[in-house]
Amino acid sequence: MRTTLNRVLLGLTGLVLLVVGLSVLVGSLDLQRHWDFTVPGWWPFTGPKDVLLTAHDRTRYRSDGWWWPVVFAVLGVLFLAALWWLLAQSRTSRLRQIRIDSGDGQGALLRGRALESVLRSEAEAYDGVEWSSAVLGGRRGAPEARLVLGLAPHATPQDVVTALDTEVLDRARTSAGLPGLPTEARLRAVRHRAARVS
Repeated sequence: MRTTLNRVLLGLTGLVLLVVGLSVLVGSLDLQRHWDFTVPGWWPFTGPKDVLLTAHDRTRYRSDGWWWPVVFAVLGVLFLAALWWLLAQSRTSRLRQIRIDSGDGQGALLRGRALESVLRSEAEAYDGVEWSSAVLGGRRGAPEARLVLGLAPHATPQDVVTALDTEVLDRARTSAGLPGLPTEARLRAVRHRAARVS
């Protein structure tokens, strides 16, 4: 959700900046006169001496009582939206701790990075996996794992997935005392140079 929102907001921001930048460039360099073309009527800059807002446009609402409250309200909303967007980037969906049942009724907390490290090293120990990355998400009591595995050319994806489920994830579930560990695994082929045969 956050990635989609970021892409939409960045796309819209980029489009607005592109249109404004092109209009300033065309107007300030007087390209329509030099290259003999016409710009649409809504184009904000038509010559090097044009301004974005005329003196009349800048001062026409100054005497109205609603003008300054509306300006400050719009600027405040834009500031809060930008601040919310900035804070949303710093939040991570990575699970920092996992609550596990220790058998004494109190429970215990396991560091998420510790389990990620174990998943990564266990997956890389399997024949055919050259590298891996692991990220835990979800909630404390119901973690979810996302793995990316780089497969060697001789590896069989079905064997790797089977070993991942029956060995690596099973050991992780058992050692952490989890009833389940839903996992999404992405397999990627590792590129190698062709071997020379003489």
